[in-house]
Amino acid sequence: MGKTIFTGAGVAIVTPFNEDGSVNYDALGNLIEFQIKNETDAIIICGTTGEASTLTDDEQIETIRFTVDKVNKRVPVIAGAGSNDTRHGIELCKRCEQVGADALLIVTPYYNKTTQKGLVKYYTDMAGATDLPVIMYSVPGRTGLNIAPKTAETIAKTVENVVAIKEASGNIAQVAEIAARTQGDIDIYSGNDDQIVPLLSLGGKGVISVLSNVAPKYTHDMVTSFLKGDTKKAAKMQLDAIDLIKALFCETSPIPVKAALNKMGLNAGGYRSPLVEMEEANKAVLEKAMKDFGLL
Repeated sequence: MGKTIFTGAGVAIVTPFNEDGSVNYDALGNLIEFQIKNETDAIIICGTTGEASTLTDDEQIETIRFTVDKVNKRVPVIAGAGSNDTRHGIELCKRCEQVGADALLIVTPYYNKTTQKGLVKYYTDMAGATDLPVIMYSVPGRTGLNIAPKTAETIAKTVENVVAIKEASGNIAQVAEIAARTQGDIDIYSGNDDQIVPLLSLGGKGVISVLSNVAPKYTHDMVTSFLKGDTKKAAKMQLDAIDLIKALFCETSPIPVKAALNKMGLNAGGYRSPLVEMEEANKAVLEKAMKDFGLL
């Protein structure tokens, strides 16, 4: 088993855009400083929440390079690098390593998908192209493809630098089976903000979080409380955040979380098409949840 990349709450950070749609590096720098000041445990850049699917490869790599330089080793920087084309994904992995990323988050193939056998080959080939530690990312709600527990076990035992999985199936029974099969061979991170504490109770190391964009200290403290043995406090924090978490996912992420950051005066800008501004009714739900939570 490889070394743990991070323990706690890592932020799946948004990519701020200027009005012309270009990446707003000044705003990204401010968001990174806000995160580090509020004790975030890792920065995950150019994942789903970072709208990586609408960035060109050059934009994605430049955004990762900027983040690595800005963070300057204060916390780990984990770069999104998955693809539905293994050759393309391998190229991204190599470029992420060249610009100084500490680890890679590699989503399963999407749309063309593959079989479980194909997943083993995909992660073997992708991880084999880099010396960086790799986090597998299972998010069947977006990709249409699930990393089955047996597949996770096979990859964990055969691919040395695959050291973790971000589990966003929403199926806590599946997480339990992965934990039982892998027996600590890989670290498990929650990919669902509403299941942080349940996943920690199965031996998870933390969360890769959308909530952390707006409440980094809170999310960090929730995980830390649990890991220090104050499970009652952690459970209360999980439950107290449920309404806000629901509001942050009332439309496709990162639509609500960018709207929330903008309301907080943390410039996240707009979206790249096909993502669009929130519906007014949902904006009202989000604003109420933010006020109730104390963010506004």
